[in-house]
Amino acid sequence: MESVSKRLIHIHRCRGITRRIIHYLLQHDPTLKKIYKLSPIEINHLFSLPMNNAQLFYSDLHHSAIRSQLKKDINDYDVITIVDADYPNVLKQIKDPPLVLYANGDISLLSYTPSLSVIGTRQPSNEAAQKIKLIVRPIIEENWLIVSGMAKGIDSYAHQLTLAYGGKTIAVLGGGFHHIYPKQNNLLYQEISNKGLVLSEYPPDRPPARYHFPERNRIISGMSFGTLVIEAMERSGTSITVDQALDQGREVYAVPGSPLIPQTKGCHRMIQEGAKLVLDSQDILEDWQEIGRNLYSKAN
Repeated sequence: MESVSKRLIHIHRCRGITRRIIHYLLQHDPTLKKIYKLSPIEINHLFSLPMNNAQLFYSDLHHSAIRSQLKKDINDYDVITIVDADYPNVLKQIKDPPLVLYANGDISLLSYTPSLSVIGTRQPSNEAAQKIKLIVRPIIEENWLIVSGMAKGIDSYAHQLTLAYGGKTIAVLGGGFHHIYPKQNNLLYQEISNKGLVLSEYPPDRPPARYHFPERNRIISGMSFGTLVIEAMERSGTSITVDQALDQGREVYAVPGSPLIPQTKGCHRMIQEGAKLVLDSQDILEDWQEIGRNLYSKAN
């Protein structure tokens, strides 16, 4: 008998519908069986979908090649859905939680605490590596989990530093495992898969797309007690993660720097708008003692 989890993975992979509709489906039919009996016209009426979308979804839902690929991917990787017991509770608290997570590595890290997301610009200054080492290394040595997006620049520095000091790290990707981006991070992907955990809500054969990166940022911030911004341009993708962290009720930290370089302007703006200025690791560690534990006690 096929499980609800497998049906959810299958439906999530079909084109033509949104996560919002799948959440609606789960609420109104927790077994996810009824959708397989509907015609394209019924799908069109029930979900107010354009007919083209309804037909595309119906076609994918009954396409044998998609099921075959699904079986292979489930065999090659761990796949966790929102209906599974090992789905991370902290992600259930956020708006629009991912329905499906493909995982490569140590899935016990999904429930590990405490954790901090470390993010920033893809064009870091010459001081960026020193900033990360100053602030993040003591946190790694306190056995925190470091979460980031394996992008060029600050993200890569954060993962590399964590691995160098034997720490725990999770990378959340903006594409499937068969399309590592940027390509120069293939070796980093392999190392994190072997020593940490790589996550993606996109099937392994799905290439990265521009809109995937803002989407995956909600997972990076949602997995973490707080988000630490090392460097950021005044207008950058980093601010999307910060906005999502705030929306999720997470802490936001920013590292100040010289006003003469563009990589600090985003951090200064965040501090003006209420992010906590971080001088050293104690600024974060003390917050965890005072307020952080509540996040995870509520989640559990």
